[in-house]
Amino acid sequence: MTSHGDRGDRNGAVVRVAAVGDIHLSPDCRGLLRPSFETLPLCADLLLLAGDLTRHGTVQEAEVVAGEVRDLGVPVVAVLGNHDYHSEREADVTRVLTDAGVTVLEGDRVVLPVAGGKVGVAGAKGFCGGFAGRSAGEFGEREMKDFVRSARRGAEGLHRALVDVSADGCGARIALTHFAPVPDTLAGEPVEIYPFLGSYLLAEAIDGAGADLAVHGHAHLGTEHGMTAGGVRVRNVAQPVIGRAFALYHLPLAGSGPIV
Repeated sequence: MTSHGDRGDRNGAVVRVAAVGDIHLSPDCRGLLRPSFETLPLCADLLLLAGDLTRHGTVQEAEVVAGEVRDLGVPVVAVLGNHDYHSEREADVTRVLTDAGVTVLEGDRVVLPVAGGKVGVAGAKGFCGGFAGRSAGEFGEREMKDFVRSARRGAEGLHRALVDVSADGCGARIALTHFAPVPDTLAGEPVEIYPFLGSYLLAEAIDGAGADLAVHGHAHLGTEHGMTAGGVRVRNVAQPVIGRAFALYHLPLAGSGPIV
């Protein structure tokens, strides 16, 4: 577990954001991440979980995740991923995580007092559909229209939540999704499956409402660093990509300057 360029600035100007997705826990993984997560109060102000926290979306798996993140000493904010929906128990998975103190977002936001200021996290799972010039259209069969509408609804929820974060006067604004908002962070994945890994609608929501950092998972063979067309930095924190218990980013609380 390493820090990306720890600047040692604890005067209230920098928020330390730990993030990971695609941990895919099940009962045989109990206790796997807890030792690393217990170090978070020493190096981070909050932990973001970018979906696919379980393997099959069962309550038993969610209870394992809850045990890994309960009472860590830092706020934990999550979105669910497609694996967490697989058993159609997403409401129960959310309940188990919420009971453990995790804030689970879907088209809403949370504002956290951090480093002498306010950090707003807007979250939505998002959906697939593809990227500009190579995306699915809301046309034709009902199944296709439903598919695209799912992507649109997820992006609209993220946009509303980010607008609310800005209205809350947050010094740092983070967009948290499971699906990818840009193709940059998919580099390494087969190009044929890009349309199933994310949607340009998420990037439009992020750029339209404004954010300082976007965090996602889902693309196990992708790349960590990317950027939206509007200049928002994007980070793919799928655990197979970052190769450790969590990635650590330093985000200026004023909402300007480099993210390291």
